[in-house]
Amino acid sequence: MPAVLYIGGFGRSGSTLLERVLEAQPSVVSLGEMVHLWTRGLRENELCECGSRFYDCSFWSAVGERAFGGWSAVDTDKVLGLLDAVDRQRRVFKTVLPVRRRTRQQILEYTGYYRAVYAAAASVTGAAVVVDSSKHASLALALVKDPRVDLRLLHLVRDSVAVAYSWSREVARPETAEAGEMMTRYSSFWASMLWMSNNLLVQLARLSGRPVQRLRYEDFVKAPNDILRRVWGALALPGHYSPDLSAPGGIDIPAGHSIGGNPMRFRKEPLVIKSDEVWRTRMDPRQRRAVKVLTAPVRYWLGYSRS
Repeated sequence: MPAVLYIGGFGRSGSTLLERVLEAQPSVVSLGEMVHLWTRGLRENELCECGSRFYDCSFWSAVGERAFGGWSAVDTDKVLGLLDAVDRQRRVFKTVLPVRRRTRQQILEYTGYYRAVYAAAASVTGAAVVVDSSKHASLALALVKDPRVDLRLLHLVRDSVAVAYSWSREVARPETAEAGEMMTRYSSFWASMLWMSNNLLVQLARLSGRPVQRLRYEDFVKAPNDILRRVWGALALPGHYSPDLSAPGGIDIPAGHSIGGNPMRFRKEPLVIKSDEVWRTRMDPRQRRAVKVLTAPVRYWLGYSRS
């Protein structure tokens, strides 16, 4: 079983940028937001990062064959039923404290699908580390219950104000079959509530004794080489983190096969690692103050009290 590097936290925190950088490591295969595989891949046949539809992608076809004997063998309704039972934020404490035998069985049946995909992806590519950028705390808390998943949790955080601004923007989803479909948007209030709840709930994974490391987006973009080498060691990931990410013109990263995530994963130009700071000048000052007030306790805890 490969080491599974799970990126937890809340969306719009830079996980797609981080995942693309990790793809530069030869021993890594990035799968994208695996929690969406069952709908965006199996049901809706959306675009893979490589540009092919899910069922036309040679990588995902090989993974499905190795994991299940083909994707047609997967009962998508059953997987989504299990997802609803144990992988919802409203069911987190039921997952953390599975006192009922049926709940424990559901968790292990559900995580078994992920375990099969992780192992198949590693087998197909020869990777030692599989990256899942689902971010959902509920999925992380289900996965830590499965002793056969070698999970290492990277808790990625970003300033709540920047995250709230990002969720307010209109962003197209080029991976869908429907032209003009947009990504979900949240008001500043709901983005603030979800930012706090998701970042707090991820911390429950520490109760499992699994390796957990926090990474601030702002620190990562300033010194990606040093930060990722530190993360690699702290999470005891196989091998050593080696790519040089300091090239001024950016780094060429071949297209991977992620499912779900920011549309930036479809860009072909060299990847330049820099902080996205447009929120500082474009966000309504009143909304900025409101988000700071709403998220103040968690912002302080995560070290954002002065930003």
